[in-house]
Amino acid sequence: MKAIGLSPNLVTYNVMLDVYGKMGRSWDKILNLLTEMKTEKLEFDEFTCSTVISACGREGLLEEAKTFFASLKAQGYKPGIFTYNSLLQVFGKAGMYLEALNILKEMEENNCTPDLVTYNELVAAYVRAGFHEKGADLIDTMAQKGLKPNAITYTTVIDAYGKCGKEDKALSLFNVMKKSGCVPNVCTYNAILGMLGRKSRSQEMMEILLDMKSNRISPNRVTWNTMLAMCGQKGMHLYMNWVLREMKSCGFEPDRDTFNTLISAYGRCGLEIDAGEVYREMIKVGFNPCITTYNALLNALARKGDWKSGESVILDMKSKGFKLSETSYSLMLHCYSKGQNFKGLDAMAKEIYEGKIFPSWMLLRTLILANFKCRSLSGMEKAFQELQKHGYKPDLVIFNSMLSIYARNKIYDRARKILDLIHENGLQPDLVTFNTLMDMYARTGECWEAEEILKSVQNSGRKPDLVSYNTVIKAFCRQGLMDEARRVLSEMTNNGIRPCIVTYNTFVAGFAAQELRSIKKR
Repeated sequence: MKAIGLSPNLVTYNVMLDVYGKMGRSWDKILNLLTEMKTEKLEFDEFTCSTVISACGREGLLEEAKTFFASLKAQGYKPGIFTYNSLLQVFGKAGMYLEALNILKEMEENNCTPDLVTYNELVAAYVRAGFHEKGADLIDTMAQKGLKPNAITYTTVIDAYGKCGKEDKALSLFNVMKKSGCVPNVCTYNAILGMLGRKSRSQEMMEILLDMKSNRISPNRVTWNTMLAMCGQKGMHLYMNWVLREMKSCGFEPDRDTFNTLISAYGRCGLEIDAGEVYREMIKVGFNPCITTYNALLNALARKGDWKSGESVILDMKSKGFKLSETSYSLMLHCYSKGQNFKGLDAMAKEIYEGKIFPSWMLLRTLILANFKCRSLSGMEKAFQELQKHGYKPDLVIFNSMLSIYARNKIYDRARKILDLIHENGLQPDLVTFNTLMDMYARTGECWEAEEILKSVQNSGRKPDLVSYNTVIKAFCRQGLMDEARRVLSEMTNNGIRPCIVTYNTFVAGFAAQELRSIKKR
């Protein structure tokens, strides 16, 4: 155009910005185009602003999005609904719900009425920050404001419930969605299938496929890839070829996502050699690896704790210009913790704290649990402080891990503080919490207090497990109260719980210690 004397106009530049945004890794080119536009005295419109911010969202360029938005307002530009929604999407993907709420407040102050897209992005921000219930509550808020939640709204919350292990709530919301007259789309069904697949609930998956058929929703490539992902469960990898045949019979040839899914599935089955072969086949047929491919490889390596190979994958990613995602960091944290590489774990934690990636709720949660596996008290405390600093709400898994590490290290005052925090955050202690408390009392020699916890579990209607009884038995054995230990053993067997090798070893150690005490007295 320029060579033949034609001057690009605003539409031309907007289209080019959109192209670069969708290409990825083109921020420098986008900045050059914006500079050209200013030189040509072309005023940015809503398409320009929303397109640039959306490009930042795709690449995780949070600071760049904030800076660009601030510069727009400094120049007197009044953002419209599309620009605000694009920025909300950036914050939503990162789980930055506080920033998202500030944007909503600014919109209302500027008489820019939030629409359905606005609320959908707010829902996404809440669930990514771990506030699933608040995300679900927004569905009612939308209805009160005259906005009817759509399939995207419901699917966002359903998917979040599924990923955090709340399958019953996800299925319940799925039923509410259908009763409200909102027809599930293929993404909704894919989210449900993915959730059920992770729990190996194959029969229910078939029922969901039949429900799709009854609603005339055709399975897409993601559906088939999700079915392939299900085959990544232990003992189900033999079904992969059958699913692939069915997929091809419906006219879908394997694409890059299919190869990525296969790599991930073999990795979950512990077949990292097969995952490597799929990766090589993918390259052979002409598909270039993407960030998802590398993460699938890291997933396979993380399960083995092969941090050396994981570091090689990371180096290859960086050499090809890929920016590590939250998933990449999480998987390397798993690699280091499974491989007991404390140095690597600390180095990666330092990168997160220094801001090389935004420390989301999920990433900090992963960091806490990785340090827990390595039994690193200082690492857990630092990550827990960061979680609180960013205003995130710890879940029960995090609290139980903190409680356990303090009990192991005999820091009982902090352990009791964690128990208080569980209640203050509106959470109910579970069996893991009570077992940890019993263990803490057993370590301090307070055997009767340990049994009191056991009784409180029974009185609350919960059923103690083998760990519960073994812990109380250990508490009595350590104090030489063998008759009391035998009484608890009798209660345990009467409740249908068989003793294990740990139970017997505990008694052997208890009787041996009692004999030693008798010898010393003589």
